[in-house]
Amino acid sequence: MAKKNKSAISPTREQDYSGWYQEVVKASDMAENSPVRGCMVIKPWGYAIWENIMHQMDVMFKETGVKNAYFPLFIPLSYLEKEAEHVEGFAKECAVVTHHRLEKDGKGGLKPAGKLVEPLIVRPTSETIIGESMARWTSSYRDLPLLLNQWANVVRWEMRTRMFLRTSEFLWQEGHTAHATQMEAQDRTMLMLDVYTKFVENYLAMPVIRGRKTASERFPGAEDTTCIESMMQDKRALQAGTSHFLGQNFAKGSDIKFQNEEGEEGYAWTTSWGTSTRMIGGMIMVHSDDDGLVLPPRIAPTHVVILPIFKKGEDKRIIMESAHSLKDELEEKFFHERKVQVEIDDRDIGGARGWDWVKKGVPVRIELGPRDIEDNSVFMARRDEPSSKKQSKNRKEFIDQITKILDNIQDNLFNRAITHRKENTFEIDDKKAFYKLYKNTGGDKNGAFVMAHWCGSEKCEEKIKKELSVTIRCIPFDSPTEEGRCISCDNASSRRVLFAKAY
Repeated sequence: MAKKNKSAISPTREQDYSGWYQEVVKASDMAENSPVRGCMVIKPWGYAIWENIMHQMDVMFKETGVKNAYFPLFIPLSYLEKEAEHVEGFAKECAVVTHHRLEKDGKGGLKPAGKLVEPLIVRPTSETIIGESMARWTSSYRDLPLLLNQWANVVRWEMRTRMFLRTSEFLWQEGHTAHATQMEAQDRTMLMLDVYTKFVENYLAMPVIRGRKTASERFPGAEDTTCIESMMQDKRALQAGTSHFLGQNFAKGSDIKFQNEEGEEGYAWTTSWGTSTRMIGGMIMVHSDDDGLVLPPRIAPTHVVILPIFKKGEDKRIIMESAHSLKDELEEKFFHERKVQVEIDDRDIGGARGWDWVKKGVPVRIELGPRDIEDNSVFMARRDEPSSKKQSKNRKEFIDQITKILDNIQDNLFNRAITHRKENTFEIDDKKAFYKLYKNTGGDKNGAFVMAHWCGSEKCEEKIKKELSVTIRCIPFDSPTEEGRCISCDNASSRRVLFAKAY
């Protein structure tokens, strides 16, 4: 555990994990609550992280042929009604616009006026409104596939909110595709899950378990939902991305038809897939510590911060010239197709300056003073290591090794998360042991990941959820076929599934 001092996060993870998380968001200056209940203001440091996520994912999407578009924020109620299961799944979360103007109420205030002929739903997801466009854009097999993505905001009227993890309004991307065959659509569903896996593991340094959702946990209206699940430090699961095979359900609701090569008319096969700012919340909970945010270098807005050290009477100009020279030399280096980003912080605020950057999670901090310049060295601290491990390094050696150092930090964070998951994942076959594990982990103690047998019954799934607040996170793709007994009812089971408490 990180050392305790006045700048460290309070409460700590051990004292109050939920409170610790909120304080990390605040102390790192990433976001704050807005005047609108359940919504947040994403501050420049937090938004810079999201911009890096958007940039890299956008490149990865486009490499698979996807093109960006934009669709309306408002969706006519009748569009959602075309797909009954879909509207039922989102009904409790919908924000509804019923009027189009305000007028004075005669008491010095304002009241809604101009009632709409048809209510408009503020976008909770866009399958139905995008389906309307796809229907107009598709008439022949030559028009397919349609491979679309939009970067947007959505509104889901959450009752219990937490910044980045669950807010009433959040930022995300949602991909939507239409295909001529079932196989093409299913292949696209898996391809996009592969993209999410690669991004989350390689850039956010969050190891994931890939699998399929149970019928009760599928996206409303989908025939199949695939997902990636990651373990947080408190041993809860976080769903970091989903990719859905929609079959022809939405195509029939939106009338997305086409003529095949034989001239026969049929419905298209569609998919949708999405991730959101929730990934930032997951990244915080996987890597951060009791001193604040810890950022994987490949997603950090700043990789190196230089802190010039000078005292009264010393020649500040010489130190600043050396700092700017170091910055220029570092920025000539490239870190996985991105320039190494360097900042110089010469604010005169004492030790608080260094702790500001610790709490922001910058991967590498450099102190540069007269003695360092004289010795042709720098004093380096890595954010993935305790501050006590600061070390002096030859300046040229540090410059030459910066990309290797950043890679090493990235790998260290990933390997640490893998180790944590392995140490807290268990195979359990005994019902009493299963219940004991989760019954003894109330409050902020959340148990573990458990691989256990399940018979496939929604009744057993719901019973465990009700009694333990534990859900089947997914049926892992790599879970082998094996004979066993259901952890709930003791009926026959053919494979293990992943159980956990979740965000």
